[in-house]
Amino acid sequence: MSNPQVLRRLKTIEGHLRGIIRMVEEDAYCIDIIRQIQAVEAALNKVSGIILEDHLNSCVITAIRGDDPAERERVLKEIQEVFETATKV
Repeated sequence: MSNPQVLRRLKTIEGHLRGIIRMVEEDAYCIDIIRQIQAVEAALNKVSGIILEDHLNSCVITAIRGDDPAERERVLKEIQEVFETATKV
């Protein structure tokens, strides 16, 4: 997957994370650091949603429309596992 929007967002997040590292190194106020971490988490969740949407609209649709029942089961199980993992956090 080479989505320019995703790459741009990830590079922005990378820069933001470097800023958080600097804040910790400079002993910034804890609540300010936590707020910045929450912003990075929200940005990562957005990227995750974009990637999931792309996956659902490509790989999953292709598998569901396909003739291989094992492939349909596999992609549906993957989606289920992603959501189970997300709710454990």
